[in-house]
Amino acid sequence: MADEALLDEREVAILRWRCRRGLVENDLFLERFFETHGSCLTIRQARGLTLLMDLSDNDLLDLLLRRKEPTGEVAKDEVKEVLEQLRNRA
Repeated sequence: MADEALLDEREVAILRWRCRRGLVENDLFLERFFETHGSCLTIRQARGLTLLMDLSDNDLLDLLLRRKEPTGEVAKDEVKEVLEQLRNRA
C-alpha cells in the first residue's frame, strides 16, 4: 500500500527541514522524533506530520504537552499516530 511506503533519504531531509520551528521546545520534540523514526518514516506519517506543521507553534506545543487533543482538520488518524510518536519519550 502506498501509505506504508517508506520515504527516501531526500524526502526525509526535506520533511525535516520543513519541521523546523520557532519554539525550541517544539524543536526538541521533533529532533527526538527524527532521531528515533527518521530512517523508517512512511508516506502516511509524513502526511500527518505535515498537517501538524501547519499549526502555529503554540498550538503545536499544546498538543505535544497534552494540553489539547487534535480537533477539526487536524483530527485525522495519521496525525494522531504521529502525535503519539512525538509525545513518546522512548
